[in-house]
Amino acid sequence: MAAAPLASLTRIARQFVPGVATRKLELLAGLDRARLRSADQVFRLHELLCYLVACPDDRRIHARARRMLRRFAQRPDLRHHRAQLAGSGIAGTDTPYRYFWPTADWLRRSWPGRLHLDRPDPEGEERLRAALPLLLTPSQAEWLRESRIDPFEALDTLRSPGLTDAEYLLGLIAGMPGDDHGREHFGDGLDLGYRLEAGPGTPQRSTTAFLTSPMHYQRTPPDTRRPELRVETRRTPLGIRALRGRAARQMIELARTCMVTRERDLAAFQFADPADVFVVDDGGGLAFALMGTTPARRALLPATYGALMLRNGVPVGYVQLDLLGRHAALSFNTFATFRGTGTALLFARLLAVARHVFGCDEFSIEPYQLGEGNEEGIESGAWWFYYRLGFRPRAAEARRLAARELARKAANSRYRSAPGTLRTLARWHLFLALEPGRQARLPRTAPWLDAAAGALRHQGDPDPRRRTAAVVAAALQKIGPASPPRLAASERVALERWAPLVLAIPDLHHWSVAERRALWRLILAKGGRSERDFQIRLLQHSRLRAVLDC
Repeated sequence: MAAAPLASLTRIARQFVPGVATRKLELLAGLDRARLRSADQVFRLHELLCYLVACPDDRRIHARARRMLRRFAQRPDLRHHRAQLAGSGIAGTDTPYRYFWPTADWLRRSWPGRLHLDRPDPEGEERLRAALPLLLTPSQAEWLRESRIDPFEALDTLRSPGLTDAEYLLGLIAGMPGDDHGREHFGDGLDLGYRLEAGPGTPQRSTTAFLTSPMHYQRTPPDTRRPELRVETRRTPLGIRALRGRAARQMIELARTCMVTRERDLAAFQFADPADVFVVDDGGGLAFALMGTTPARRALLPATYGALMLRNGVPVGYVQLDLLGRHAALSFNTFATFRGTGTALLFARLLAVARHVFGCDEFSIEPYQLGEGNEEGIESGAWWFYYRLGFRPRAAEARRLAARELARKAANSRYRSAPGTLRTLARWHLFLALEPGRQARLPRTAPWLDAAAGALRHQGDPDPRRRTAAVVAAALQKIGPASPPRLAASERVALERWAPLVLAIPDLHHWSVAERRALWRLILAKGGRSERDFQIRLLQHSRLRAVLDC
């Protein structure tokens, strides 16, 4: 019976004491030959193997687990339970999900013949019925109206041989006039379900990794202690290595694969820029692979980085950092396979990266990460995870409710906050400042943006292009470069987007020449190679940071 060795391996997989590695090898050898009876058992074995590749006792464990994962799609029990394991991301299984347009388009271009529309979809059918005539030729649109055919059947009738229904539809959207922003808006508005059929080279998480660094073998149990963040973040990461060319593209594809195979999507990975990818080595097999976004997709104010957290090259979670001066808004997610083994320390090391790489020492967690509209955050008790690490709400109602819950916990050690209470707590941000005596808060962007919107009202030209040119000219006059140099296309876009903000700075005429020149270089950095340059220049510009309170 395979159930017994699987239970034994589950019990000792995260133990790291003398002699246990030999027992793990014996169990792995038996499970390699065994046929598991249920989809749940197959899934559990797969997750144990993923864990042992990321946290191996020694070279033998790592080699055996990797070998089993490389052959996992050929296991008879996997093939038998393949349909039940759809959406698991395991090699050899299909992945159904409502992908956003950029990811769906990437999948159809990268793996022809593998992406299909997930039917039936009654709600999607109505949206498709309304949108399809806009994508077709006049004769096709007229035929569709006259025939009153089901829109999915219409796709089957119209698509060329060799194209799937999803490929045909996505190709129609890709051919729409306009820019990528418009196509994305149209595609996402359809909100259709897709199914990525497993095949050679399609995204799967069984063997995906970025194996370049020296291996670190786990000799002791993972450190599950709660770190003191102000102490832990003083420890500097070992180094930063920029990725270029093929290596950068491979890291971006790995990040996208991690999302696709876990039925997730992250814009920071969808629009990652191969020119702005680097790896922060934190030692002990831990690394953070950070990816900036392409200039066309950058936010107006914060610098945004998506990151994979890697253990021995294996992705164990992902994050997003939205950086503005000393402040970083964090989104942090550890993949389920790796939770419970040093997650708090992993989060502390993320803060250390934000501090030493980007200069941030104030942090916030948004309500969604805490559970607002996010049941995963409620089920995991995310609010209390961050609270125990020192994050605190600023809202008075949240502080009162937290104090009540703490009093109940003190009176009864078995007390747990009800889901409804957690949802209420999740309505407000949590904050942490690493500098003693300083109170973290969100940057003051709203008043500046309001003033920028007001500044545009003074430009009355009805032609949008002439109006934009007038705003840019007025901004340049205020900044003061007598003869602006020739700008790259991305720098011109950054200048056009920032021009209303320049006009909204209330006391710019009191700034020194050096401060205005620094503002000019900061604006161009927003359209430059790396948003890290923008973040560093903002940190150095105390006058602008005073405007933003960041």
